[in-house]
Amino acid sequence: MTDSLPPFVAPEQTPAWAELLALADLWLARRITDAFSADAARVDALSLPAGALWLDASKQAWDAGVLAQLLALARAVRLPEGIEALFAGAEVNFTERRPALHMACRGGADVPPADRERFAATESRLQAFVTAFHRGELRGATGERLDHAVNLGIGGSDLGPRLACEALSHQEAPQRNVRFVANLDPSDFSATIRGLEAARTLFVVSSKSFGTAETLANLERARAWLSRELGTHETAAHFLAVTSNPDKAQALGFAPDRILWLPPWVGGRYSLWSAVGLPVALAFGWERFLELRAGARRMDQHFRTEPLERNLPVWLGLLGLWNANLLDVPSWAVLPYDQGLSWFPAWLQQLEMESNGKRCRRDGSLVPYPTAAVVWGMSGTLGQHAFHQLFYQGTRRLTLDFIVPLPRPLDAGRRALAQHALAQAGALLAGRTRDEVRAALRTQGLAPEEIEALAPHHEIPGNRPSSVLLTEGWDASVLGELLAAYEHATFVRGWIWGIDPFDQYGVELGKELARTLAAGGTLAGFDPSTRALAARLDAHR
Repeated sequence: MTDSLPPFVAPEQTPAWAELLALADLWLARRITDAFSADAARVDALSLPAGALWLDASKQAWDAGVLAQLLALARAVRLPEGIEALFAGAEVNFTERRPALHMACRGGADVPPADRERFAATESRLQAFVTAFHRGELRGATGERLDHAVNLGIGGSDLGPRLACEALSHQEAPQRNVRFVANLDPSDFSATIRGLEAARTLFVVSSKSFGTAETLANLERARAWLSRELGTHETAAHFLAVTSNPDKAQALGFAPDRILWLPPWVGGRYSLWSAVGLPVALAFGWERFLELRAGARRMDQHFRTEPLERNLPVWLGLLGLWNANLLDVPSWAVLPYDQGLSWFPAWLQQLEMESNGKRCRRDGSLVPYPTAAVVWGMSGTLGQHAFHQLFYQGTRRLTLDFIVPLPRPLDAGRRALAQHALAQAGALLAGRTRDEVRAALRTQGLAPEEIEALAPHHEIPGNRPSSVLLTEGWDASVLGELLAAYEHATFVRGWIWGIDPFDQYGVELGKELARTLAAGGTLAGFDPSTRALAARLDAHR
């Protein structure tokens, strides 16, 4: 099953792993601020530029010695060969015997020879649809031009395009109105189409298998809405399909010329760069979509060609592994200080947790260490008024990524936003000692006994590890670099752990059981709680 890949090397059996365990014990008892005091060059040694991105990882609980051992681990498990296997089209998705060549959609890798003609034709048709949409040449059932669009998809068919559209909409006004429906909940559809004219609405239906229950349910809602509003069932002109299963799409009423091919070697959560990214081009134009791809392609080239020591996705991947495996940090908060990146935490949740939330390795053995961290977050400064209290004085262990886009020019509001991000990272590192608290309370004129009573409640332990990722400029291209950097970091961790970051077998079980419930099948195999809840649901009218 994995003949095209370098042999699997269990990381915990390498000398570097043993060295890292010993270093982790030291860092678990060490304050990061002491490391700054001991090494004047720490910031430079633990910062790394790549394209328009600048990573400062000096506030993490590591140092150059830890990084050196992590790099030794990466070489021991043959990560450089794994990176080359990824780009060469080897079956890195080894459980499904497929390559993972989403990079090819943005020019960062070669399209497999057997698919080049079909891929080129799809690209031409994709651009033609976008051009026709923007010129007002696409017409609906009544002859009116289609000039706004709704994307029907879920998971990777929703989060990537939705994130990109939201991020770009905070940089410039969209040229066309594009909305998104993902949830099975009917209210998602009804709320999203509110205010739209059916005669002018195009639906893009994205599903790799074209069997996704939520997307097919929303497809039927869209058809029913159009038929009701337009007084006709001849609504095919209002739909485009994006899928790896065109036969299924045709069986559901899509004409071949209304189907865009999604290559099977593009995973759903990596599919923004393919025809699944059509909503981005519909909203902002073909050139902007190409700029997004171009930024990602630059990061592909960086990841493939830079040595491990100066490779940004490798650093991000190794740092995540160090926190999750060696320091036993189970929680990863992602805090983009840009309202346009409000969907970034959700996108990264799927990317990391669906890719690396697994327990079985390439050789069939179970992973003897933690894998994916729990990823969560919110855009800044909103999170400061919601959950940062836990960061300052809570008892849970976690690491944080502050993502701080810096547009050009940087206006006063964006400068203030960035200052908040830097202040949060610095304050979480430094904390506030009991003596500092006492001194501050004395300035308020409090009595000594009141100071002693309040001091423990005001003390902040600090020593919270974080990374800060700055951008030089902020546009579609830089957004592409950012997303691709995190994609490749996810691959780095998956490779070292020996798991397949491109399948998702676990989620199928819940879908199967949902189908059983929907079909009214036997519940004998369910636990008593689920049977009781199903009975209560059946009785509800």
